[in-house]
Amino acid sequence: MNSQAASGPGYVLRALELFADYGDREALVVGETRFTYTELRAAVLDIAANLADSGLRPGTTVAVMLGYPPQAPMIQLALHLLGCRTAWVSNAGSPTELAAYLDQVRPEALLYEVAVHEQRGRDIVDRLGIPAFCVGPGGAGPDVLAPRAAGSAPFDVDTATGTPESVFQTSGTTGVPKALRHTANLYEQVLTLAEQIVAAGEPRYRHLTVTPMWFVAGQTSAFLYLFTGGTLLVMRFFRTADFLELLAREKVNSTFITPLMLYELLDHADIDKHDLSAMDVLSVGTAAANPVRLRQAVDRFGPVVRITYGLSESPFISAFPGVDDDPRRQDRIGSCGPAYGDVQLQIRGEDGTVLPAGRTGELWVASKLNFAGYVARPEQTAETLVDGWVRTGDLGYVDDEGYIYLTGRASDVIITTYGSYHIFPRAIEDALTTHPQVRAAAVIGVPHPVHGEAAHAYVVLTDGATVPEQELADLVTGKLTWAWAPRSFDFVDDLPRTGSGKTNTRQLREKYAAERVLVESTTD
Repeated sequence: MNSQAASGPGYVLRALELFADYGDREALVVGETRFTYTELRAAVLDIAANLADSGLRPGTTVAVMLGYPPQAPMIQLALHLLGCRTAWVSNAGSPTELAAYLDQVRPEALLYEVAVHEQRGRDIVDRLGIPAFCVGPGGAGPDVLAPRAAGSAPFDVDTATGTPESVFQTSGTTGVPKALRHTANLYEQVLTLAEQIVAAGEPRYRHLTVTPMWFVAGQTSAFLYLFTGGTLLVMRFFRTADFLELLAREKVNSTFITPLMLYELLDHADIDKHDLSAMDVLSVGTAAANPVRLRQAVDRFGPVVRITYGLSESPFISAFPGVDDDPRRQDRIGSCGPAYGDVQLQIRGEDGTVLPAGRTGELWVASKLNFAGYVARPEQTAETLVDGWVRTGDLGYVDDEGYIYLTGRASDVIITTYGSYHIFPRAIEDALTTHPQVRAAAVIGVPHPVHGEAAHAYVVLTDGATVPEQELADLVTGKLTWAWAPRSFDFVDDLPRTGSGKTNTRQLREKYAAERVLVESTTD
């Protein structure tokens, strides 16, 4: 089912045509720096010319290590215009993870931001013996943002060749990140989706993003809104008060945040002091959002909340716009919506059999947005990418109207009690957060001396609250069954996050392992 990889930098050439048409519209806002589409287009061509003049050639694998420079989208487009493979380095990874990632990717050049990564950039260049290209002066290589010398020939788009690709350092919660490869198909399909948005007459979006370009989601959202002719506003770090102020000041009508960010917005004391009436689409994704908090969001923001679901391997799987609390389908608020765009979806059993509506199994997806494999990991690629279908590793079911309901990760299943009940963290977390004094919860499976495995809950309470553990266990028992009730609890001030804003369950498992070996139960 997988289509052939797009050849040549065609999507970049089409994007440059669109940017020329959009002209003096405001394209990009990063802090105090603003670009029109005319300026954005010129920057792409100048960066491409500087890179070509410095010897960069089509087919080169370029590790890209940036902070948040305003020119990040232009740098990506310029490298793809030259037919390079960009290998984006996560700023959230450890030195060990970075070394493992670079060993897989084997870059032939490094492009880094001098103001943020000067020492690390020089260390990588020296260790790998590769040339450097720099964002900013004073680095180990030429400054790709340097103004073109008078009389210099502009980049000739008719000479653009090569097959652009992108590699991303994943932000998994369970182990060492993998190098994940996307072809130009990803960007071609984003361009198609942008054209559909424009054709549908949707408003011109002023989209605020806090997702960096080193994530797949950061690039797909950035280019989606740039390709539509909207305005992309970039916030370097999520701080609730600053985020609310920026939403109001810039009259933002679209944004994407994680569930934990949404909860912080809802809990902020000054939320009602800001005029957020311009908001048309408040997208929430990267992890499951709690239905109780979603109802609060709908009450506060109105019918603009949109749940999205995607993976680095397939970034746009489903969308549920205009979330509301439909009395006819009270469970619908727990859905992440129907399939989006060209996505085909199947629920399959452990033997690969396609299951009917209502049956729980693993979600498989087919789309032009699907990734092309993991770099240097053929066995994992074969396990995940099967005949063009991506095995998401997520468990769930689809109702009779095509709405997807996620129940957990296949790897997160907790097998407990003598009956070997299969229970999942998501349902327990949702039950716990129905308590009015529970702000957030995360559940992991842990060893148990009687039940083999049991649910252990990390709980964040509202300020000043105290809730007995048994009260929370009884709450879960009442909403699910006794087998689902956590056998132990930890009350914490906050939940750890990954770089993409998800709850970092790996850190929670490490925390648990460091503090105890087995759950000691006095009630079982």
